Amino acid sequence: MVFSGLLNLPWWGYVLVALGLTHVTIAAVTIFLHRHQAHRALDLHPVVSHFFRFWLWVTTGMVTKEWAAIHRKHHAKCETPEDPHSPQMVGINRVLWGGVFLYHKESHNQETMDRYGHGTPDDWMERNVYSRHAILGLTLMALTNLALFGLVPGVLIFLTQIVWIPFWAAGVINGIGHYWGYRSYDCADASTNIVPWGILIGGEELHNNHHAFASSAKLSSKWYEFDIGWMYIRMLEILGLASVKKVAPKPSFAAPKPAADLDTLHAVIANRYDVLSRYAKSVKRTYREELERLKRWSPGDAEALRPLKRALLRMQKLSEAERARLAEALKNSKALATVVAMRQELVALWERSSASKEQLLRQLQDWCHRADASGIASLQDFSRRLRCYA
Repeated sequence: MVFSGLLNLPWWGYVLVALGLTHVTIAAVTIFLHRHQAHRALDLHPVVSHFFRFWLWVTTGMVTKEWAAIHRKHHAKCETPEDPHSPQMVGINRVLWGGVFLYHKESHNQETMDRYGHGTPDDWMERNVYSRHAILGLTLMALTNLALFGLVPGVLIFLTQIVWIPFWAAGVINGIGHYWGYRSYDCADASTNIVPWGILIGGEELHNNHHAFASSAKLSSKWYEFDIGWMYIRMLEILGLASVKKVAPKPSFAAPKPAADLDTLHAVIANRYDVLSRYAKSVKRTYREELERLKRWSPGDAEALRPLKRALLRMQKLSEAERARLAEALKNSKALATVVAMRQELVALWERSSASKEQLLRQLQDWCHRADASGIASLQDFSRRLRCYA
């Protein structure tokens, strides 16, 4: 006779239980491990923080220091050979289906732990229970499931729990989130938003938004995006159990200034991803206008330019062959070549960390002056828009 457990539920009841338990685990990962521990985007009440630690111990066996260190290194070394889990480096299949093995391998890299694992819990429970006896937590969860749901449902629910995070977090987010989806912000890495509704994986679906503003407690940015993890954080905040430290800046605009000043410079740098997103519209507009012009005067050059629209919008991620084809096509469009070149100059404003603010301001003013004098309508309009950032 098979033990049926203390709770006798219909089949769909067991499915709902499994989904509920795994969703709590997802919430613990995104709120506690990711936003609280790895990025310090919010503070959590000790009771909430320790509940998440305990829950992750019994459902995943993950060690807080290891998770935070590996994730911080991922941001520091993103899309390089040192990235612990980049599909751009090791291939999408290896990360999607074997991401947990990449995580496990990196967790044994002591240099990673020492350099990136600072500031994580180091109390008696962490040293003597959670870190030392990870298997004990999983054993307790397995026994609890068997007691509550019986042999077959209990085992199936437990298996669902232990594969949920390795697949969805280590596989889908780290894999697909750097391979396929849409991009709201033109980051230097390959991060993407998988879908605009972050429900199944706690908001982590909005991965490009996160890489643009890594220290933001809120992952949604567009009006149509939804981050369920942020909803939980706001509920905790209302109850006095959480305190948000930082969210992504929202651009503010005023009447265009005759010339950019230091306030304009600070606003442009703070909202650099919004600036790039809006500049992409200028590139698209110039591309359309130049394509129509070349169709009339040089159909062959128009055909050479036509397939390069996507390349124009992802300059930092082009192969050498793509760069060569694009450079050749731009020889026949002075306007488009100017727009592309000035985009790189604009990006350099926030990449020149050694320049003084006075030097950066002169560069911004010179950029706007040349844009105004370029005779290119899209650049002139964008220059006025740039001087509206407040």
